[in-house]
Amino acid sequence: MTIAKLEAGMVEGNDTSNDPYAKILGGSWWAQFRYGSNPWMARYVYSVMFLLANLLAWAVRGDYRPTVLTQMNKLKSCEGHEECLGTQGVLRVSMGCFIFFFIMFVSTSGTTKLHQRKELWHSSWWSAKIVILITLTVLPFFLPTQLILLYGSIAHFGAGVFLLIQLISMISFITWLNERCLSEKYAERCRTHFMLLSIAAYFVCILGIILMYVWYTPQLTCTLNIFFITWTLFLLQLMTSVSLHPKVNAGFLTPGIMGLYIVFLCWSAIRSEPPDVKCLRKFGASRDWLTIISFVVALLAMVIATFSTGIDSQCFQSRKDEKQEEDDVPYGFGFFHLVFASGVMYFAMLLIGWNSHHTMKKWTIDVGWTSTWVRIVNEWLAVCVYLWMLVAPIVWKSRQVAEEPK
Repeated sequence: MTIAKLEAGMVEGNDTSNDPYAKILGGSWWAQFRYGSNPWMARYVYSVMFLLANLLAWAVRGDYRPTVLTQMNKLKSCEGHEECLGTQGVLRVSMGCFIFFFIMFVSTSGTTKLHQRKELWHSSWWSAKIVILITLTVLPFFLPTQLILLYGSIAHFGAGVFLLIQLISMISFITWLNERCLSEKYAERCRTHFMLLSIAAYFVCILGIILMYVWYTPQLTCTLNIFFITWTLFLLQLMTSVSLHPKVNAGFLTPGIMGLYIVFLCWSAIRSEPPDVKCLRKFGASRDWLTIISFVVALLAMVIATFSTGIDSQCFQSRKDEKQEEDDVPYGFGFFHLVFASGVMYFAMLLIGWNSHHTMKKWTIDVGWTSTWVRIVNEWLAVCVYLWMLVAPIVWKSRQVAEEPK
């Protein structure tokens, strides 16, 4: 049942006393959280839990170390707290949070209707879940170092899964936006917006590439940065050419938005280079404040990206136009928790620079050569997936024509 339909029924004076969602959604924001099962509010609660867990991982890393964390040297598995703080501390917190969301993934997968037991478990029982999350967060600090390092190796794969899911979700959104604007229903209304948005996207792309040349290639010896930026410009041109091909005819909007994405990934990759690299522009005394602001923005952006990806389970459905029944769940619960589980691994990799033996400097996130190459490979993979999305319909159509009996 959608919120709009429920509110419409309440306005018309229909009897909603038999529907437990009527009282919940008719109350305040606090009432939606406190009373009964509510999958709409549950997703925000899980996001807050995800944020707090990652803040704890950051605190354990050592940027801000409360007194209580220094007492962990009393644990036998900590070996003088060196094995429980820093990089391994991040992995221990991440491991506990991952186990929690993986349990939620297993226990809620396959939920299709509201008011089922799985839906009630997903949307309520908050006291029990908080106790479980705290217990699972503390438990890894009693585990041996070898097991934590094994989890760190597995987290590399889980973080890659998150990046892939996020990429597919974004391309799915771009495709939806393009199809909506090109449809007969919205063609006249969206034509001007379509053109302005495309121009703005390409303008920002070119501006971003120019600024990267100015900031990150101060001398000709910065060959790696020159290659990254120039290759990004080439990929932008390639996506535009394929999109405008007569057989594809996808317009300027989708390559423009994808261009924004790959320019951002290129910028992130160069920014992830170690701070001692001479090709990075120095900002003097203001650099510390810029680093702190960038860290906070990256933290919040990560939570928002995980949340938006988690509720976009339709990007993996082969038939997105299926009619939704009133008692269908508003989003895939299992997929939601899977994204959060892989997102925990991804955030851990950002905090440790994708290297279990790497020491991160204070107020930094996703810094190191490993982080740089992860971003670059993600950029190239994004372009490959996007180009395949454009040419796949033509390939399948040509195969079908070839297989038809003459």
